[in-house]
Amino acid sequence: MRHIYVVGTADTKGEELAFLADVIANAGGAVVRVDIGTRSAAVPVDIPASEVAAHHPRGAGAVLGIDDRGAAVAGMGAAFANFIRSRDDVAGVIGIGGGGGTSIITAGMRALPLGLPKIMVSTLASGDTAPYVDVSDIIMMPSVTDMAGLNRLSRVVLHNAAQAIAGMAAKPAPAAAGKPALGLTMFGVTTPCVTAIVDRLRADYDCMVFHATGTGGRSMEKLADSGLLAGVLDITTTEVCDLLFGGVLPATEDRFGAIARTKLPYVGSVGALDMVNFWAPPTIPEKYRGRLFYEHNPNVTLMRTTADECRKIGEWIGGRLARCDGPVRFLIPEKGVSALDIEGGAFFDPEADTALFEAIERTIKPNRNRTVTRLPLHINEPAFATAAAEAFLDIANK
Repeated sequence: MRHIYVVGTADTKGEELAFLADVIANAGGAVVRVDIGTRSAAVPVDIPASEVAAHHPRGAGAVLGIDDRGAAVAGMGAAFANFIRSRDDVAGVIGIGGGGGTSIITAGMRALPLGLPKIMVSTLASGDTAPYVDVSDIIMMPSVTDMAGLNRLSRVVLHNAAQAIAGMAAKPAPAAAGKPALGLTMFGVTTPCVTAIVDRLRADYDCMVFHATGTGGRSMEKLADSGLLAGVLDITTTEVCDLLFGGVLPATEDRFGAIARTKLPYVGSVGALDMVNFWAPPTIPEKYRGRLFYEHNPNVTLMRTTADECRKIGEWIGGRLARCDGPVRFLIPEKGVSALDIEGGAFFDPEADTALFEAIERTIKPNRNRTVTRLPLHINEPAFATAAAEAFLDIANK
């Protein structure tokens, strides 16, 4: 039997937790009540906080019985993420909380696959929810009033949330039918390449293109970790530039982590590694004054990466991909990596490109499964898109 996990701090939100669980049970849902509080529970629960805390990498002592509330909240968040990942009977998760509870519960929700129902009833849901949702599919529902005991409004809000999670758990979305899905990364300056790849593969694959803006790459890798992709064509790896050099559209340190974990068929390239993204010119850090810039639009300014920066970018990417044991094909377009990096273009710099290419070749550690191929083409030439599509089909069909 699969269960709906009802999660909250049973020491301070016990009345609301019990009410929510009862409404779900009355709607036909099988409920598991989980306490993430740091003091004694005020209502009966099925999973005590001590059991959740024991899933912290350093044990329950790293979570419970410490005086630093911030550290306790962070520790319980890490513990709850490990706890909920370990369960194999989750039909959905619903949480209630203020600042601390929301932080803890959404840390666990973000660890769950996309598509699994997740509702967070929170006092913070009407503000900036990005730190809590990130690239997950968490539904944030405002509690409107604080959760300090039930009242006529909170009963309605919690009732609606309970009915929503019960309905989603009872009627899960059918498994996707038809063509397997692919993830592709694109920027404006690599659009011709990625569009051509999609045209070549769309007859056999459901092609999902992600804008390489930091969240785009993370969203794609979240889908990979959730088992929803059959492969990746990571043509535009530009988010690494912003991560390493302070741009506004950065990847995280886990970029390419999903590729290593899932061993999905992967074709990568160096799309838009010639640029770091900043907002309007006044926002550019002082240390970069005097560099080569290109105004993409009034609100976005691009900075050309130098040979030394390109070397570091190549080493970072190569080092991450060297950890991948699945089939990896990395293609290098020798005549330029973006629409700006072309002979006569604003960012054309063969020296910087050479440093980038050599660093990748040196650090990716080619083997039977992992290869690097240079092509005497620009990234946006049709022949390069054809080569990328054919490389994917070759490893996908093995």
